[in-house]
Amino acid sequence: MYRRPAAAAVLLTAALALTACGGSGGGASGTGGTDGTAKAGPPAASAAPDPADTTPAPTTGPDARPTGPVLPDARLTPRTGTFKDNEKKYLSGRVPERMDPAAVLQTGQETCQRIERTAKRDPDAATAAIVSGEVKGAKDAITYLCPEQKHLLAVAEKGFGDGVRTAPAAGTYRALTQSTTCTWQARGKDGAVLASGPQTPPQQGTRITATVPSGTAEFESTGCYAWIPA
Repeated sequence: MYRRPAAAAVLLTAALALTACGGSGGGASGTGGTDGTAKAGPPAASAAPDPADTTPAPTTGPDARPTGPVLPDARLTPRTGTFKDNEKKYLSGRVPERMDPAAVLQTGQETCQRIERTAKRDPDAATAAIVSGEVKGAKDAITYLCPEQKHLLAVAEKGFGDGVRTAPAAGTYRALTQSTTCTWQARGKDGAVLASGPQTPPQQGTRITATVPSGTAEFESTGCYAWIPA
């Protein structure tokens, strides 16, 4: 086998380096003018990305679905392999144009993983995250990707988050928090207070409940995070 002497190798490397440096001048890489003058070209590593190489981040609604154009179902194919039927149903109407469907699927799978991990430690915390909207897109993720968590979704769909709830169903609810700052009011159509609580400051760790009378027009709470039927 032929071996180039070490000294020759060093000289060859230096020559190549000089050639590369010279090639950055005018005319060597198509950046020079016909009159021999160099035209200004983009820097080798521009701080600003080329708009043609970037995909704008999709905007999404409260259920984590894109608000702009989406890929038609016929184009929901991964770069390798195939999607399962339940995965296709999850992706339908959810993948923005110019986005890899597999990346959107991964987001849904991560949503399921988050719910599953939380539910193992504290089912109430997982339910509260769904009710409050802290975990976006939970409904579709559970329905299509982790149906074993549907029992949490069923409870969450009967609950509501902190703030003002219009025309809540009458009944007793419990707050998914142990905060001692949780307060609530049930008001009628005329604004009169029908019920409120807590009557006495709750002890740390006690369960906070609220009874919503029939005919309640608005139920408002602060510091209670989320409510589900007791």
